[in-house]
Amino acid sequence: MSGTTESAPEGNTEYGRKPFKRSKSHFADRITADGRDGWPVEPGRYRLVVSRACPWASRALASRRLLGLEDAISLAVVDPLQDDRSWRFTLDPDDRDPVLGIRFLHEAYDKRETGYPGGVSVPAIVDIPSGELVTNDFQQITLDFATEWSALHREGAPDLYPEALREEMAEVIEGVFRDVNNGVYRAGFATTQYDYELAYEDVFRRLDALSARLADRRYLVGDHLTEADIRLFTTLVRFDAVYHGHFKCNRNKITEDPVLWAYARDLYQTPGVGDTVDFDHIKRHYYEVHTGINPTQIVPAGPDLSGWLEPHGRERLGGSPFGDGTPPPPPPADEVIPGGPQA
Repeated sequence: MSGTTESAPEGNTEYGRKPFKRSKSHFADRITADGRDGWPVEPGRYRLVVSRACPWASRALASRRLLGLEDAISLAVVDPLQDDRSWRFTLDPDDRDPVLGIRFLHEAYDKRETGYPGGVSVPAIVDIPSGELVTNDFQQITLDFATEWSALHREGAPDLYPEALREEMAEVIEGVFRDVNNGVYRAGFATTQYDYELAYEDVFRRLDALSARLADRRYLVGDHLTEADIRLFTTLVRFDAVYHGHFKCNRNKITEDPVLWAYARDLYQTPGVGDTVDFDHIKRHYYEVHTGINPTQIVPAGPDLSGWLEPHGRERLGGSPFGDGTPPPPPPADEVIPGGPQA
């Protein structure tokens, strides 16, 4: 997330330009069923730290809900506004996470590696007994939720990473990440007109291709919701509220593309997906934290969000959100987001 996983612009040999480049996750240990990295899957041992504003963390939120891992891995939600001491737990009593006992996420990073020079990013998984960060590998966390944590999935949990579809999913996910998930950031943080226009073109070229792909199929890969859909959704749901204006991705809004708008509404109205979205946190983070882009820190009053609950009509394309599985139960009371689709 901004100020965390994004790096300072790095050099480009062509014309000396310095395009935005996203940092790789520094802590890439995995929590696995066999514990081969030293971190075995254990119910209640780990705490998932997220910002509801962050699209990368939102993937983990949706995956955890859909798979029914709420009792297996607890949740910490940070304030959508950061300061120079990193993500902070000011939403909790006494400004401390009640389980980890820390005020700032950097404290878990420091326990893992003293003097770590990089950014403090979410999502992050922390080992509760030691207080150490385990991983901030946002690309891998949800894949492991879908596979390594399977013994703790709820009954009826969907297969978010079907083995038979992984090759196709990898190709789709790579394009979505490069041109859409990361593309909007490349546009928003561009420091030259050239780099901005390259990113802008990538974003809308890929969105046009995705719109064409989804015109006659309900989901990106296969006939039910998968990891690929979650990764696209977290950008689409932020697009009109943030990326269209704040990041200058303004050729058109998602609401102006009939296919993508219906697809986004379909996912938003799916239990376990839309009920993890907090538009208030999203807007306040981007517009108040990115002072280099929005120095006044004024948070726009719009757009109108009521359309997210309008009928989408995508059922006619066949398929079902959970395949042979079932919807998750309502979120735990302390995780219900005011104004969400299942609130």
